[in-house]
Amino acid sequence: MTDSAGGADRTGTAHAAALDAADPLASYRERFVGAGTPLVYLDGNSLGRPLAVTAERLAGFVTDEWGGRLIRGWDERWFDLPLTLGDELGRLALGAAPGQTAIGDSTTVLLYKMLRALVDDARARDPRRTEIVVDTDNFPTDRYVAEAVAAERGLTVRWLEVPTDGGIEVDALGEVLGGRTAVVVVSQVAYRSGHLVDLGAVTAAAHAVGATVLADTCHSAGSVPVALDADDVDVAVGCTYKYLNGGPGSPAYVYVAERLQGSLAQPIAGWMGHADPFAMGPGHTPASGMRRFLSGTPSVLAMQPLADLLGLLDEVGGASGGDAITAVRAKSVGLTSYAIELADAWLAPYGVELATPRDPDRRGGHVTLRHPRMREVVAALWTADVLPDYRDPGGLRIGLSPLSTSFDEVRRGLAAVRDLLAA
Repeated sequence: MTDSAGGADRTGTAHAAALDAADPLASYRERFVGAGTPLVYLDGNSLGRPLAVTAERLAGFVTDEWGGRLIRGWDERWFDLPLTLGDELGRLALGAAPGQTAIGDSTTVLLYKMLRALVDDARARDPRRTEIVVDTDNFPTDRYVAEAVAAERGLTVRWLEVPTDGGIEVDALGEVLGGRTAVVVVSQVAYRSGHLVDLGAVTAAAHAVGATVLADTCHSAGSVPVALDADDVDVAVGCTYKYLNGGPGSPAYVYVAERLQGSLAQPIAGWMGHADPFAMGPGHTPASGMRRFLSGTPSVLAMQPLADLLGLLDEVGGASGGDAITAVRAKSVGLTSYAIELADAWLAPYGVELATPRDPDRRGGHVTLRHPRMREVVAALWTADVLPDYRDPGGLRIGLSPLSTSFDEVRRGLAAVRDLLAA
């Protein structure tokens, strides 16, 4: 009996080749540096591959904009780049209307700024709002920032217990929400398990008790559909170096719903967020709109790679006749489903357990496989040019970036894991 892709063995090379041949996004893979080499890259959820065109963009920027226009570049384009590029990111990957997204700072700095702004606003409206809700398996930075802001503002962190192979469920969240809740901090995709949160349901639950939501979209933007406007999210932050291929240390982004922009006061009052930055007068008057959430001079050079990825997403959307992220998500589900199928066939006999939801509607773009030997397995894989990553407890994490990862690459990577476990 043959399978739907025309191969007799669903773990064989012929089946992987058939999946790649049927993939409508396969041609975009060649746009990424190194994608044609034998190296197997399974860590796109930590750092995406660079686009080949980015080398040209950076060289041109240095020669033409920086070298040619010099200080004039600020008046001509750079001053507004955090907002114009933010609008493009919002349109293509965040489900955000214009005027609600800005690029700048790191994720950690933005988490701090926006959590401070949200809790201060909540306390001003109702002094009884003394709790920040965050789950026990949220990304470490999110938890650390929540604890720091709580200590700084005399608040309490209300912990929501979640399993490391799962994530936030709305029913459980409802049990810790109430009249004392100021802000709920939630990651749309759990960094360890890949659990995909129903962001709209979480926001509705928070709003029902008068609280606001700060969403971390680091592990979702560029891989799964994000609908910040439709889900009525209050504030969101995220990085650009994972599925958005912005490069190591590329600037983060912040989304603030238009309805909140006039009431939130961010705590790092820098000159770029001033209503008239070049007046340089006494006192800080916040700018209107998203500019008020900027602080220091934006990293113009570091924004260039993100522009290339957004351009590619625009191209994908045009070619697919619709929303680019819909096509990207379909490829992502295909890749993660294939990885789980191979893990069931090849790795489960060695005691490997899936620590990611099987239901594709409940998982993001990565898969975590657990075994007591996974730390040493990952170390050995890296020496063989197979690059996943490791997360305790015993988790080999496979981050599958849809535009740059092939099905054959997934097969070769899981075969290497199998061979190491067998040895």
